[in-house]
Amino acid sequence: MKFLSHQRRLLLLCLVGLGLAGALLAVLLRTSAGHLLERDAEQTAMAWARLVEASVPELDTIFDGGPAREAARQQLRTVLQAQEVFRFKLYDRQGHVVLTSDELTGTAGPDEKVHDAGEGNDEVRQMVVDGSPVIELQRSPHAGWPAVYSEAYVPVLRRGKVLGVVEVYVDQVERERRIRQAFMRVAATVFALLAIAGAIVGHLVWRQWRRDRLADERLRYLARHDPLSGSLNRASFGETLRQAAWRQTCGGPDFAVLCIDLDRFKDINDSLGHAAGDEVLRQVAARLRDLVRHGDMVARLGGDEFALLQTGVDGPDAVTRLAERIVESLGRPYELGGQTVICGCSVGAAIFGTDADNDEDLMHKADLALYRAKASGRSTFSFYDASLDERLETRRQLTRDLREAIGSGTQLSLNYQALWGPDGKTLTGYEALLRWNHPERGPVPPSEFIPLAEDTGLIGPLGRWVLRTACAQATTWPDNLAVAVNLSAAQFRHDDLAELVAKTLDDTGLPASRLEIEITESLLMSNTEQVLGTLRALSTMGVSIAMDDFGTGYSSLAYLWRFPFDKVKIDRAFTQHLGSDEKVNLIVKSIISLAHSLEIRVNAEGVETEPQLQALRAQGCDEFQGFLLARPQPVEQLTHASIADATDAIAELLEGLNLPGEAAPAPMAEARVEAEQPAGSPASAPTAAGTPAEPATPAAASGAPV
Repeated sequence: MKFLSHQRRLLLLCLVGLGLAGALLAVLLRTSAGHLLERDAEQTAMAWARLVEASVPELDTIFDGGPAREAARQQLRTVLQAQEVFRFKLYDRQGHVVLTSDELTGTAGPDEKVHDAGEGNDEVRQMVVDGSPVIELQRSPHAGWPAVYSEAYVPVLRRGKVLGVVEVYVDQVERERRIRQAFMRVAATVFALLAIAGAIVGHLVWRQWRRDRLADERLRYLARHDPLSGSLNRASFGETLRQAAWRQTCGGPDFAVLCIDLDRFKDINDSLGHAAGDEVLRQVAARLRDLVRHGDMVARLGGDEFALLQTGVDGPDAVTRLAERIVESLGRPYELGGQTVICGCSVGAAIFGTDADNDEDLMHKADLALYRAKASGRSTFSFYDASLDERLETRRQLTRDLREAIGSGTQLSLNYQALWGPDGKTLTGYEALLRWNHPERGPVPPSEFIPLAEDTGLIGPLGRWVLRTACAQATTWPDNLAVAVNLSAAQFRHDDLAELVAKTLDDTGLPASRLEIEITESLLMSNTEQVLGTLRALSTMGVSIAMDDFGTGYSSLAYLWRFPFDKVKIDRAFTQHLGSDEKVNLIVKSIISLAHSLEIRVNAEGVETEPQLQALRAQGCDEFQGFLLARPQPVEQLTHASIADATDAIAELLEGLNLPGEAAPAPMAEARVEAEQPAGSPASAPTAAGTPAEPATPAAASGAPV
């Protein structure tokens, strides 16, 4: 209300100012009118005195106190009719009246004597001394006299000598009327201008007041609402929760909180831009408002996270029904300027009085339920479960431990899985696989800590550690061996990735031609131009670019055309079904043929049997990796020996022994595994087909690369 009082005070001041200006104008006009009348009376009196001096005979005798002859009297009666003079008095130099018009006309003025007695008139004596006329404006109370007249005392001069003084009564009724009319026109004009100015000022004040009021309402609205979606913001939603909790404790209705998080919203922002993302958020808020009843509240807590206060809850079933409607409604397509996008949601719910007894704890429980829903596969909802607190604390502790591990570097290490040439025997390099040996929990699976690092923002420093360590260790290998490092999509969101790689190569001394960067297809779905620019910069340095897990994600031939790939890696899912599914054979053959036509090399992951290897070799695959050929090993256990060298060494050893009845050399499949086994470690027991008895799972083989 402060601004309102201010505007009222300003408007009141303007009105008072206009009133004072009007009053001042009236005073000025009245004063000016009086001055004009006095000046006019003075001029009239002076002119009449000159007329008397020039036309009345024996005037000096009259002023000296002598008798006025009839001729003089007759002339005075004549000049009495001149101009606006209606009465006069003649004074001698001492201020005594010597003759009046009343004597000439036979009338007497009201309450006046014909002749003054005593000391005479002081004003007349002063005028005789200094010669200055005296004008007195009068408003007559006498009947028969003009309503407005002036008494003008003016000297009668002859040859510079004052003969006497004449008091002239000038009728100024008509003059005052003309002056009043002129001043009224001026006053009307001025008042009109003041009125216009006042109206303008009043309008400006009103407009400013209205703008201030709207601005104040806007500020109050923004203080409580999200400007993008129009929903409540986090602060006002918290206040609403506290009020609902207070009402419930005083016997009011039960209520629940539903936390809502959009699924894959970041993909929309990255691929279509933030304007499209903002439009999705507006449509989400509108759909949520359409779902709720009167009394329910919708809020946007930030980013793509919304919350809903459901009142009048009579049990979990009511919350479940609303959550199902939310999942169904937000899962429908969104129209964005002719483009259709899908963006589902996950919902977590907690009921006041059942899951929590205060508003802050209720929001915490609903957040945990949302985390559970997202972990369950998204596009679903979940109620709060007490076990979620324990899981969340475990996750927080693991995050702190991972941050400490990255800082110290002592708990992290790299294993390397060998890459083999087209003959399946020649070693060409290694793929770096990250391992974390927790001091209390032991080895932590990459499938657990890599997503955690991506969610918590630790993937940046973790990826830098892997890149620098792999490049530094690769400098100790033979010059013909390359190292492949996986980069996370999160690392490509930073514009300095190419500079980071260049600096790492420069610091470690590893030639760019010996570094290979592996990326996944999902990276290519977002920020295409930025990713393309980064990949081209890396390729210009001489770094090789490989697409990992080709064929399992959003495979598009446009990727092979637009992006500078040197190699594609066929996912292990295809490798494992070679020979058992003819469709897989055709797909693998098509991938290899297409890549070769584009001068792109092909790597096959997950080679675990000899038939798989031979089938891939027959189709022209350029590179292999898998447990059949070598398992991931720490850097200190790498021998850098090719399979052919290992086989020849074994054959020479058996030949040197030259034992009678010695069995034939081990099959090639066994030699492949033994060539990469560390000294003193037991080899996998081969099956009848010559393959390892316990093939590793795909997750173990991949090591969840960074």
